Amino acid sequence: MKKFVLAIAMIGMGSFAMAQQAPQDKKFNREEMKQKMQEKEQERMAEMKKELNLNQSQIAQIKGLHEKRKSEMVNNFEKNKEQRQAKMAEMKAKRQQMDNEMKNILTPEQYAKWEAGKKAKMEQRRAMMKEKGMKGDRKMKHGFKTAPQQMN
Repeated sequence: MKKFVLAIAMIGMGSFAMAQQAPQDKKFNREEMKQKMQEKEQERMAEMKKELNLNQSQIAQIKGLHEKRKSEMVNNFEKNKEQRQAKMAEMKAKRQQMDNEMKNILTPEQYAKWEAGKKAKMEQRRAMMKEKGMKGDRKMKHGFKTAPQQMN
């Protein structure tokens, strides 16, 4: 039992220490992601220019179309912000209600063990998400190659 309590304390301290580092990392990641997105957009345009043999007028029109689409997406994101926040608040309330109900059902020891398991699973998910985000080697190919010919 002492080992279990000690393990929970270590996990708690570790997650607390990680939480302190998050805001700085997020700012860095946003700037890095913006830069990567711009680079990928330039790469896609170069690929389209090469594969489709586009002229400068077509490239300008496509860039304009992409900018228009991007601004529409930003506007939609801002428009739906309140709905997302309301849903998040609703989900948080439901999660809190479930926690309260579990607290009433379980003994204090069982509840502590359940909470520790929940936190451990959350840390695993965060680690997996971070790992997926760090890989970056999964590129979507926007090839414009023709379909293979069927043989008669």
